[in-house]
Amino acid sequence: MTHGGVSRHLIKALADSYGVATDFWDFDGNYNEVSEATLMSVLRSMGVDASTDETITQELNTRNERPWRRILPACTVARNDRETPFHVHIPHGASVIVEVVTDDAGSFGARQIQDFTEPRFIDGSLRGQASFTVPEGMPLGYHKLRARVEHDGQVAEDESTLIVTPTRLDVDTQLSGRAWGMMAQLYSTRSRQSWGVGDIADLAEMGSLFGDMGADFLLVNPLHAAEPVEPVSPSPYLPVTRRFFNPMYIRPEDIREVAYMSGPQRSLVTWAGENVKKMSLENNPIDRDSAWQAKREALEVIYAAGRSQLRQRDFDRFRKVEGEGLEDFALWCALTEKYGPHLPQQLRDVTSPYVARERRELQDRVDFWAWLQWILDEQLRKAQEESRMAGMRIGISHDLAVGVHPQSADVWMIPDAFAKNIGVGAPPDMYNQQGQNWSQPPWRPDTLEELDYAPLRDMARTVMRHAGLLRVDHIMGLFRLWWIPEGMAATEGTYVRFNHEAMVGVLLLEAHRAGVIVVGEDLGTVEPWVREYLSERGIFGTSVFWFEKDHAGWPITPEQFRSDVMVSVDTHDLPPAAGYLAGEHVDLRESLGLLVKPVEEMHEEAREERERVMIRLREQGLVGDNPSEREIVEAMHRYIARTSAPMIQVSLVNAVGERRAQNQPGTDQEYPNWRIPLADGTEQVVLVEDLAKNPRLVSLVTALTEEIEDVRDKAGSNFWHKPGVFGRQSWTSRLSCPPLAGRRIFARSRAH
Repeated sequence: MTHGGVSRHLIKALADSYGVATDFWDFDGNYNEVSEATLMSVLRSMGVDASTDETITQELNTRNERPWRRILPACTVARNDRETPFHVHIPHGASVIVEVVTDDAGSFGARQIQDFTEPRFIDGSLRGQASFTVPEGMPLGYHKLRARVEHDGQVAEDESTLIVTPTRLDVDTQLSGRAWGMMAQLYSTRSRQSWGVGDIADLAEMGSLFGDMGADFLLVNPLHAAEPVEPVSPSPYLPVTRRFFNPMYIRPEDIREVAYMSGPQRSLVTWAGENVKKMSLENNPIDRDSAWQAKREALEVIYAAGRSQLRQRDFDRFRKVEGEGLEDFALWCALTEKYGPHLPQQLRDVTSPYVARERRELQDRVDFWAWLQWILDEQLRKAQEESRMAGMRIGISHDLAVGVHPQSADVWMIPDAFAKNIGVGAPPDMYNQQGQNWSQPPWRPDTLEELDYAPLRDMARTVMRHAGLLRVDHIMGLFRLWWIPEGMAATEGTYVRFNHEAMVGVLLLEAHRAGVIVVGEDLGTVEPWVREYLSERGIFGTSVFWFEKDHAGWPITPEQFRSDVMVSVDTHDLPPAAGYLAGEHVDLRESLGLLVKPVEEMHEEAREERERVMIRLREQGLVGDNPSEREIVEAMHRYIARTSAPMIQVSLVNAVGERRAQNQPGTDQEYPNWRIPLADGTEQVVLVEDLAKNPRLVSLVTALTEEIEDVRDKAGSNFWHKPGVFGRQSWTSRLSCPPLAGRRIFARSRAH
């Protein structure tokens, strides 16, 4: 049967071979077939022609024969606790010797196993298949497979990458008992010394404070690099690279060289920050462009002041370790600074002679942009050290975005890794009824293998270097992503599968080396087996109070929550608890035209949702009659503390009484996404220096820690034991401010 000029069974076979879904079940349980137009566009983005039956047949043959044209597989990913077979393709009748070469230069012969696969004619010659195994108990790391083939008196050799990964991430050393921590949007969390945007000095300050309060981690939004020059994209989830960091988060005054600058030089730094520092005291949308322009001027002065020989050697060593990736990223920043975001055609190929010439001519600017990454690395290391010294067992925790900007450094540096004319997003669900298009170009599953998964491992290694935990946004992206062809609606996409065994394995290997806990954001449409797989591999899931409901729509009880998750009340894509309780998420989406159902119906559903939440809280004895807003928010946190989740996350916005959402999915310019400064329920700015004595924060942390201790005591002295924290004197006894009397919940939302 044909549809739109091509046979459905043929295009389905071709799509299947590339991991492209031809049908799927949606959030509501409905079966959907993917259109031929979508399948053709998705395949075209991977360089595959599916326009006619003839081209499809040809592409199928090419795809099926590809492994037979090479001796060794492009990349083999194995687990260390089991044998892993792999196939070798050689001329029929040839002899082959395969050896494993470990990353410490050791070697041994691979064991051959039986393989009765029939030989095939490839390009007119008969080729056979032999199978070998990677043995159980291999050391973790990046190794090599080498093959030597003898046939008709001729010798051929081949080499490929072997990656041995842990079967399960061991987190016992980092998480020997129950942990709780804060989550903050760093850009929004400012101090009087911030340059209009929260920075790493503020991060260190919060790490020290919350560690003193008994917290084990401080999770922040992705700190990936944004555009090097204005305008700067506000979304931390739309970076120009996920491997390197955003220099906007540097605190200029904390750079060592500032202490040795002359008076006039230091004045230039001070003057650059005067105006933007005032913005930190105002409850206005965050102005990244002004903040970065001022900070960049100051950083230029500090960079030009030079470094001692010792410091220069440290910088040189950092560049050597980071290698070609850092040099290319710094060059991209210099080119973007010179030519703007749309580079001339001759500069869009990183290997071109025009780019090589620019690299020589822009060497000083390349040095500057590389220097910024070194400074970031130093300040992030210091922030992690401060948090750990304050008692945090995990410390600073980073967030990994799902993708990058379409005109990003990553796409420029490794173009073969990305599909063309495709954006990733999400199909419709109960909270985003029109679907989402995040606009990021996805990695190509086929070329990732050819690249030995280097883009993934290089990125993970850098992000986790000074972290105790990594949150992977939309971890389903390691399994499948919703691809949306350019010019199509989010509803017209389809899923594309990745080699999740390899993707997860590489991530775990880097996490193991860094000593980092991994938490996957597994919300939305997730196949049940995925959560089981992640749990088996030692990756924690994500559980959100508002989303955890039974089949009848009631909030599940604490004992029904999963036990292998990080649990929280809400997410950054919802209004904080105070705003959500007031139904502001409905009014906001209605005002932005994002509702599919009538607003009255949505308000009725929100009212019923709140009523059911209150019933559950009363069943647990957590609220009385006519509770205040503060009491309800604290009760919700006590509720999640009664779950068996090993990690509890408290959003800083909930702790201070903020009501506004940081992000409204489905919008771009309609709402000030990622530009909301931290404020309390009265819209007064909350500064980092004032957090320690913020009455609402003190009250919430006290309520949470008391509940954690009560749960532990009721379950036995060894339940979620946390040495040195639960048994020490309460930090609240040192503060003189009493808990804030809670305000009543307002049913009417505020305009933003």
